[in-house]
Amino acid sequence: MLSAIWETEGLQTVGIVVLVFASIKLLHLLGLISFSEDSVEDELELSTVRHRPEGLEQLEAQTSFSRKELQILYRGFKNECPSGVVNEETFKDIYAQFFPQGDASTYAHFLFNAFDTDHNGSVSFEDFVMGLSILLRGTIQEKLNWAFNLYDINKDGYITKEEMLDIMKETPRQHVEVFFQKMDKNKDGVVTIDEFIDCCQNCAMQTFDHR
Repeated sequence: MLSAIWETEGLQTVGIVVLVFASIKLLHLLGLISFSEDSVEDELELSTVRHRPEGLEQLEAQTSFSRKELQILYRGFKNECPSGVVNEETFKDIYAQFFPQGDASTYAHFLFNAFDTDHNGSVSFEDFVMGLSILLRGTIQEKLNWAFNLYDINKDGYITKEEMLDIMKETPRQHVEVFFQKMDKNKDGVVTIDEFIDCCQNCAMQTFDHR
């Protein structure tokens, strides 16, 4: 369904499909989607990590993952990140392994910042699963809100053309400008969350109408 929504008008550049794809690949690299039948602890092991995650019940209530899934996710996360957090350089290294063409570091930087919701320079297990919950199982509205936050680099509630160009460096400038003008309905030079969502949803509806 998502791929159909973003097939037209260059809207795949909004990043949702890329984000989901990247997230799944990150999970695969970390061994988090190899759901083995090995037994897992009833509770998260907290004593060996520097960052102690929230309890399972709280994370289960805050995400779309089951207790079992959270246990498996954390086991893989802890194996790769014994400290309990991922810094930006590690995140970039993981991302670059799956997207070796070109310079992936810039996009990975912005993607890392989107996961790092408290902006402390590291992604905790909570940050990771909260983002994945939205990207993998969230509603279209939730995914669009997450994507808007990614493009809103300075977190002022608006997307500027410069911010979009910074993130979409691999996309021809003229395509970005056309896309930005399409979203900036009142032509004030910035895109609000409402304009962003309206544009994406309207284009999605047009796509289905033409099918």
